[in-house]
Amino acid sequence: MLPKQKWLRYVIYACGTAAVIGGIGLAYAYVSFSHLIDERLHGERERTLPRVYARPSEFRRNQMLSQQDLVVRLNDLGYAERAAAQQPGEFAVASNTVTLVPRGGELAGKAVRLTFPKRPPKSTVIPRGIQLIEVGKTRPDVVQLDPPLVTALMASGVREKRRHVPLSTIPKRMQQAVLAIEDQSFYSHPGINPFRTIGAAIGSVFSKGRPRGGSTVTQQLARMFFLEDEFNEELQTNTVSPLRKAREILMSLVLERRASKDEILELYLNDVYLGQRGSFAIHGVAEASRIFFGKDVANVSVSEAATIAGVIQSPASRSPFTNAKRAVERRNVVLRAMQEEEYISEADAERSVREPLQVLQRGVDNEAPYFVDLVSQQVASLFPGVTSQPGSVDVYTTLDLNLQRAALDAMRTGLDKVDDLLSKRRRKVPGKVQGSLLAIDPRTGEVLALVGGRSYNQSQYNRVMDARRQPGSVFKPFVYLAAFEYAAEQGLTDLTPASMTNDEPEVFQFDDQVWEPKNYDEYDGEITLRRALAMSRNLGTIHVGARVGFDKVAALWRKVGVGTPPKGYPSITLGVFELTPAEVAQAYTIFMNDGSVRPLQAIDHIVEGARTLRPAPPKLKRVARPDTTFLVTNMMRSVLNEGTGAPARAAGFSLDAAGKSGTTNDLRDAWFVGFTPELLTVVWVGFDENQPVGLSGSQAALPIWTDFMKAATAGHPSREFDVPEGVTFVEIDRDNGKLAAPSCPRKFTESFLVGTEPVELCDVHR
Repeated sequence: MLPKQKWLRYVIYACGTAAVIGGIGLAYAYVSFSHLIDERLHGERERTLPRVYARPSEFRRNQMLSQQDLVVRLNDLGYAERAAAQQPGEFAVASNTVTLVPRGGELAGKAVRLTFPKRPPKSTVIPRGIQLIEVGKTRPDVVQLDPPLVTALMASGVREKRRHVPLSTIPKRMQQAVLAIEDQSFYSHPGINPFRTIGAAIGSVFSKGRPRGGSTVTQQLARMFFLEDEFNEELQTNTVSPLRKAREILMSLVLERRASKDEILELYLNDVYLGQRGSFAIHGVAEASRIFFGKDVANVSVSEAATIAGVIQSPASRSPFTNAKRAVERRNVVLRAMQEEEYISEADAERSVREPLQVLQRGVDNEAPYFVDLVSQQVASLFPGVTSQPGSVDVYTTLDLNLQRAALDAMRTGLDKVDDLLSKRRRKVPGKVQGSLLAIDPRTGEVLALVGGRSYNQSQYNRVMDARRQPGSVFKPFVYLAAFEYAAEQGLTDLTPASMTNDEPEVFQFDDQVWEPKNYDEYDGEITLRRALAMSRNLGTIHVGARVGFDKVAALWRKVGVGTPPKGYPSITLGVFELTPAEVAQAYTIFMNDGSVRPLQAIDHIVEGARTLRPAPPKLKRVARPDTTFLVTNMMRSVLNEGTGAPARAAGFSLDAAGKSGTTNDLRDAWFVGFTPELLTVVWVGFDENQPVGLSGSQAALPIWTDFMKAATAGHPSREFDVPEGVTFVEIDRDNGKLAAPSCPRKFTESFLVGTEPVELCDVHR
């Protein structure tokens, strides 16, 4: 049956041979791709990115929280908003109430109703605060929900934001928005759309080889999973490789036979690249929902879903953060496509087109990225390799998202005020003023909130952990602690909070060096130690250090064990050495742990499959006696009640608290450290360039501390500091430290170690 012409037979032989070789090649490629895809699909199905959780959310009566704030918190938890909350994980908003059904904890499955004050008629002010909590017929003061998912941890050196969610939790409107604009025939084609592929090929020819659209969702997934490097290279060179395209098509055909349509769509929606935010690459519609709109993906509107879908084709140019106009234009194209596919009605499309674009400008910051960086480092250090194990890995942290939000708000507002103050002075500044805030539970060392800078989008430098600055007057409480320790050791009775110190200028000589320190503003002459600390008098404090010996002060700080141990020079009394805010916070835990320093911790436990991993219990480090430590704590209460921290009281912070402001040489750095028995917060404000900020700690750092503490402790009762054994209280004349006479106009109940109480009666006011 072969033709008689020899040349024609050779052509047929050649074609047959080529067909056989091509068939073998295709078969080999099919088998190879099948193994590769099966391995990857199996890994994707089995592997879960390590997830980071905050501590369980708590809501309490009288908490400073608006109704909208509560909705934000519920979105953090992944609760879905419904007309009526009926199933666990749902909430409903009606008038001034929010009803929710918790997923876990003691209240799982029970309806919880939270009531807020109604806004007065004609009032533009929205009242804040949870007025009432009801669970059935009971009215608890506090309700606790499940721990919120913060983010997922990525491999070391990779900065990505993604969270894997099942397709069943991604609403249909989100799925339909993507399919309407990216692949209308997804559920009917075999992996490729021949008409779109041919059209794209013809278009590429006329566009001189530049890449053209036309890929199906399956092709895009194959490209993201297996050909990402090659595709990125094509984008850089603005060309299309026919070989890479052929591999993509074949892989798509194989992929359609190794996974179901729903599995492919789920993988795609969780992996698709949706732009850059700060240093993070955003992957997946669930993460984009939170970063773009501050919502769980279950709660995005049709308009918001269309905005996310519209970014897919060109994330750089259509991001709502970088080009809002083009993002809206593309969103409207998606909405029209959804209407044409009959996913939404014409009325819905028109209504969604008219909606303004409202994105969350600080979406990345709201996910505590500085804290997550810290957790990532601690996980790698304490549990090497745990995040690379197959199976689920859940990291439960100490973060309190309510306090984290309050910290972000306080930092943003406070630094804006600092900007205003600096702008009025009309002096050239080296850049944007920076700040950091660290809040911990001083009884446990647990990190509750951490803001490492003004904006994580602009700078990922964590100033809480890494910025080493002079603590200045924040160090002064340790000078007085060293003095009381020395007095207790030597059996002295004339070195107490009521003792007098000389706050007058003096020149100090040490190691052939001359030092002439000055006060920030005025000199008080003879004042009590309490007054010297409350008003942050430099000379008064230096004279206390000189009496006990500067080497004794340095020795006590070496026992504290944080930072670089300073030498016993006179300047140590004014904090002329360097510490990070985290080290300052750790040192201050001494005042709530009876003279022991407690290490900080950010990880509570890790659940890896069936195993629960916990960090080793932190060891307390004994530094000073409980009674001498309490004397300093009690003295620091005067900082807030009458000293440099008094503006906090004027601003409405009323809980019993202690603290210390800090201002370094040339007004370079501004600090405030303050604590209640339950919460310790450190605030630093300054320039990264280490130039003078020109403001004191009371001017720059204290307002941030105050705003945060007011929000963080709203609804909490005031608790007094525990008094250890060996401490007694005596009424004295607050000006001269002697026993108060009946006619003394200014009396104060002072604390003393038993046996050191004053015995001399005030003779000034007899």
